[in-house]
Formats: sequence, C-alpha cells, structure tokens
Amino acid sequence: MKKIFIILTILGFLGLDLNAARIKDIAQIEGFGTVQVIGYGLVTGLNNTGDNQMSSFTVQSVTNMLKRFGLTVPQTNPRVRNVAAVMVTANMQSFSKKGSKVDILVSSIGDASSLQGGVLVMTPMSTSDGNVIGFAQGALSVGGYDFQSGGSRAGKNFVTAGRIPNGLVLDLPSVSSFVTNQKIRVTLREPDFTTSTRVATAINASAGLANAAVSIDPATVEITLPAGTQANQYTTLVAQIEGLAIQSDAVAKVVINERTGTVVVGGNVQLLPAVVAHGGLEISIQKNYVAPQLPAFPTSIGGMNNPIMGGGLGNMYGYPLGINYDFLIRKMKEVYNIFAKEEKNEAVALMPTGNSVQNMADALNTLKVSPRDLISIFQALKEAGSLQGELVIQ
Repeated sequence: MKKIFIILTILGFLGLDLNAARIKDIAQIEGFGTVQVIGYGLVTGLNNTGDNQMSSFTVQSVTNMLKRFGLTVPQTNPRVRNVAAVMVTANMQSFSKKGSKVDILVSSIGDASSLQGGVLVMTPMSTSDGNVIGFAQGALSVGGYDFQSGGSRAGKNFVTAGRIPNGLVLDLPSVSSFVTNQKIRVTLREPDFTTSTRVATAINASAGLANAAVSIDPATVEITLPAGTQANQYTTLVAQIEGLAIQSDAVAKVVINERTGTVVVGGNVQLLPAVVAHGGLEISIQKNYVAPQLPAFPTSIGGMNNPIMGGGLGNMYGYPLGINYDFLIRKMKEVYNIFAKEEKNEAVALMPTGNSVQNMADALNTLKVSPRDLISIFQALKEAGSLQGELVIQ
C-alpha cells in the first residue's frame, strides 16, 4: 500500500502556536536588505582552456591590462588561450563596512571551455548607479571537473562558472537608511491583508509603541517612532519589532510538479466530502517474427539452382546445411500481439474526519494510488469544488 506523505515544518514548540512566526522571519525593514554589485574581469592561469583569438573583447582586455604595466602589445591578435573574460557578481548586505569581505560568483562570457584552476585578476565592482564599491580577486573554486582526450570526455557539474569565498573587499561602506521622517516601514515578503493587519496589531501592543503602527497596504506596515527618539535608539526599537511573534495567515495551496510527480499540500488546505473512482488501462503491444513454412525437401537436393539453397552458413530451423538464409529473412512476417488490462477499483468515499493535515493524509491514503495518479485526482477535485484551496501546477 502506497502512502501519501505530507511534510510539516514545526515553527514552534513548548506551548508556542504552531503558526506563530517572528516578524523578522516573514518581513524586513525597508532600506535594509541585499545590494547587488557587478564587474567585468579576466581569469588567468587556465590550462589552454580559455577564450580563443576570435573573442575580440578578451584580446582587447588583455592588451589594455598590459598597457597599464608599460608593455606594448603587437597589433596582430595574440594567442591568449590561458585567459578568459568573465562577469563577476555578488550580493552584499546593507550597512556593510569598509574592509568587509563578500563571496563572489565568476562566470565565463566567451568560449572558454573551463575555468578550472584559474585566478581572477583584480576587478572593480560597482553598484547599479555605477559607483565602484570595492575590488575582487582570488583563486576560483569550480566545484567540478572536465577532462577531454582522444575523443573521450569525463566531467562533473559546470566548469565555466566558479566561486571565490571572501573574494570581494569593500573600499566604501554600503550606505543605507531605514528611518525617514521618524518613520520605519516593515515590508512583508508575501503580501497579505490579514498578516499585515496582525503585524500592525502586534506592534501596537508592544511596550512603548502604542498606536504607532498602521497597515498601509497588504505589504507595508508604517511605524511612527515615539517623540524624542534618538538615533542611537533606532537599532533597539527595530530589534524589538523584529522579535515580536504573530500568527501568519498562509494561503491554502496545493503545489503540483507534473515533471517529477511531486505533490505538496499546505496546512490550510481542506477537502469537502467527495466520491472518487480511479482506474487505469494498461495496453501492451509485442512484436514477433514468424518464419515461413518451407516446402518439403526432395530426396535429392537440387543444389545451387534451388531458390532456398546454396551456400548456407549453418543448420537453421532444423533444415540441412546449404539453406539460403537471406531468402528466409526476406520471407519472415511481423506479427503484433496486443494485450489490454484494465484495473477495476471500487468508488471510494473521500471524507476527511477533521481539518488537520493528518486527517487529509489519511483520507488520501484510502485511494491507494501513486503520486502521479494523485495529481489527476487533485485536478478533478478542484474542478468538482471539493478542494478548498489554490491549485498550483508547475
């Protein structure tokens, strides 16, 4: 008997509400988050796996770099198979200070076959407004391999992209502001009217913040700081707000991935009573070859003039040596045998005894079907109005 397993993530225990979550887990303070930076650079030290001379931007980059060191490069295209042009990207946190180190990702933009063993040359990194915020360099960690020789190849993962831990060193701090006109805004990661209202209610019930919060829209809660709040108290107030626990209101969803046969059912999903009859039809087609019935052989075999004789390779189907097997093969017939098998399952009354996820799992297990069959059943339950929730098909 196949079971339907539904995974629950326990957010609280020891008396805490199962659906309770801290505000910092479902929202963030506006102005504090991730800052994306980007740069263009060169990776050197490759073992003849870099860009070829047809990648003009790589040749031009190498030429410009060497000029900075007082070297004159001939106008003819040099062979730089140990160098690859790359894009460098990173995500850094707001309020990062000068000297902070950030992990970076390096990816090839030319026709390099591998970045394994390469070293990133010092590369300026800039934000979206073009300000250079730091420089990146270091040895790449590819996390795979790709070896080719004599037409054979052995590889694992992708070797045209790599990572450099702590590869970016900031020269300038990441300046940001989260207080505007003595107001702080909390933005929900998943906008929801009910959750936004509950966040405002929890903040208003917190010490020193009575009537300070108001829900502006499903994604934003605005907090007016008490009069006389100093700049050195902002961090304490934000920490107080982020630590408040609320009961989030998750949308009831059933997520189905038809490619992998995965079904995930949310905790708020409910099933109304329904009757389900599910069966399958299995059709099997087999192809066989039937040899022709040969005529009786005369007492004296006619040698090479006989249409089925002459120069045989062995005794086939019990006939004497000398059978012309090409003739036999041409005369063989293809026969197709078709078998059909239909499953006959009785209709099952799908009646959950409660609203919990376990009750739903028990009800679905009575169907005794595979996860892929369960996908079709969920789609039919949604059409019939028995599934109380959103059906998401990926």
